[in-house]
Amino acid sequence: MYKGITVGAITTIGNKHVNRGTPCEDASYAVTKNGVSVVCIADGAGGKQYTDARFGSDCAVHVISDTLCGHFDALYSENREAAVRGYLMAKLRVAFAGIMEERTIDVIDRLSCTLLFVAVKDRRMMIGHIGDGLIVRISPSGVSPISMPQNDKDGKTYFVTAAHADNYLRLLKTTVDDVHAIALMTDGVQDSVYIEEAGLVKPVVAKMAEAFASGREEAEKSILETVQKFIVGSSNVSDDASFGVMFFEGTKAPDPNTLESSAEKFASSQETFKDLSQAIKPELINAHEIIKKCAGEEPDQTPAGIDNTPESAAVDTKEVETVAKEPSRISKISVILLIIGVILCVIGTIELVLSLKG
Repeated sequence: MYKGITVGAITTIGNKHVNRGTPCEDASYAVTKNGVSVVCIADGAGGKQYTDARFGSDCAVHVISDTLCGHFDALYSENREAAVRGYLMAKLRVAFAGIMEERTIDVIDRLSCTLLFVAVKDRRMMIGHIGDGLIVRISPSGVSPISMPQNDKDGKTYFVTAAHADNYLRLLKTTVDDVHAIALMTDGVQDSVYIEEAGLVKPVVAKMAEAFASGREEAEKSILETVQKFIVGSSNVSDDASFGVMFFEGTKAPDPNTLESSAEKFASSQETFKDLSQAIKPELINAHEIIKKCAGEEPDQTPAGIDNTPESAAVDTKEVETVAKEPSRISKISVILLIIGVILCVIGTIELVLSLKG
């Protein structure tokens, strides 16, 4: 069991922004409060449309850190992961709405940013990640990625301002057993220390985290100098960079001589998850029909291979509603026709009686 926790984080502007005369869009925050230790970093989106991303990233790290410190037990014990993800994104949306009103911002996307965090209370640990950037676990046995960058093949990523951001937020609940440190970094650092094709985190990350053995103040100063000199300073177009660490005092560090500095690329194929989703649809439809048949229900008339996307599902629902309403509409018409028929019969009877009297 660890003897204590030291947290810390640094953020520095990249040369790309220095040369353009634009502000740093990264933000970081590390705090221990209410028995909860939190490290949180965020990377404001780049691009002309994201005019106020720096305010979004700064707001995100403080709101999420305060939320985790104030409500860790409730969030950790909730079994519905989707509910927790939704709550965290809702907290950001509420805070962003306040910024929009204060700064007269017309679109929430202007505040777009990524988000990475780790929070620990006693032995419980909660980790969250949306967008690019990297979260690393450092243990006596080595250094390994916990949460990898969320980028598509075109390099695009996800932001906390997305309409369904909670669907993209990765959330991990675990314990701190056998953990020496957790390191978090935005892509400004990640690109220099992580070989994504091989899933390899370079040994320098463990060395940077180990700086916290000497305390937060000295560690942050050392890491800031390292990042500015060897990462940001290595390129005229370097991005903003943030690096955060949660260091567990009294735990065993990995042996530097055993850490891998190179690795072969992962074997890859052209298959995508979209391919898997399309392939299972006919099987899923058939399984659905079998389940209904076994339950004694009437099988659906939906042809095999139908596209069951949310959009098509919405259309199907409307069609079902229309069919459901049809009997009641036919019933009303039948009643009206019946009444008209009765009236005509009555009139006919009256005419017949009058003619007989005449």
